Amino acid sequence: MNILFIGDIVGKPGRKLVKKWLPELKKKFNIDYAIANYENLAHGFGITPKVYNEIKNAGVDIFTGGNHTFDKKKEAIQLLEEKKILRPLNYFEAPGDWYYEDENIIVISAMGIYGMPYGKNPFIELKNFVENKDKFIFIDFHAEATAEKRALFHMLKGKVSAIIGTHTHIGTDDLEIDENCVYLTDIGITGCRDNVIGMKSKEPIRHMLTGIKEHFDVPDKCKSIMQCLVIESDGKIPKRAFKIKADENEYKVVQEVNGK
Repeated sequence: MNILFIGDIVGKPGRKLVKKWLPELKKKFNIDYAIANYENLAHGFGITPKVYNEIKNAGVDIFTGGNHTFDKKKEAIQLLEEKKILRPLNYFEAPGDWYYEDENIIVISAMGIYGMPYGKNPFIELKNFVENKDKFIFIDFHAEATAEKRALFHMLKGKVSAIIGTHTHIGTDDLEIDENCVYLTDIGITGCRDNVIGMKSKEPIRHMLTGIKEHFDVPDKCKSIMQCLVIESDGKIPKRAFKIKADENEYKVVQEVNGK
């Protein structure tokens, strides 16, 4: 079973690269499940039916969320009726499901605690949920603090098959497989790479100088990047994982690890 994961697709530039490369990558690497984080799909903030269908038609099978899941509340609630569109488990009585399960895989959407909306403790919820599950368990852990991501990894390795971090939009180079669990602190942005985490630079700089919050905006034109992870597994046991980076012209493998 082969899985491909794309984190934080930010606005039109990110969607454009997904549409360009995902069909080819799915074919080349015989992907069974393509998973992507949707929370920044709609011009950086939330999800709408239009952008959902755009990325679904490009080949994404299962969608995970984050702290911007409900930015476009009406549209999000409508879309969350679809079982393959997940909202983070942290929300108490929110609409939608926080995990997807079939005969082969369980995909979980969860947020960290620091800097995130108040909600359920993901460590307690996940510790209890994953016990005695005999499937490939994939967790998109959408968290600000790297320590939270590492703590979850050390708590759950040996019990789940993959914990991949999202949210910061800054890719890390610490891909590993330990105790049959693939881990990466942050997969990084799919979107504009020549500004501030996918957004125009002017507003974030003004915010830093004045302390006054600004509305961030996705550039119309920029240098874009797509970052994704492929996991090859034997059932629930990951055998190989490699990260791919793509721009408008080419893609290449930039990190690779093998399991035991």
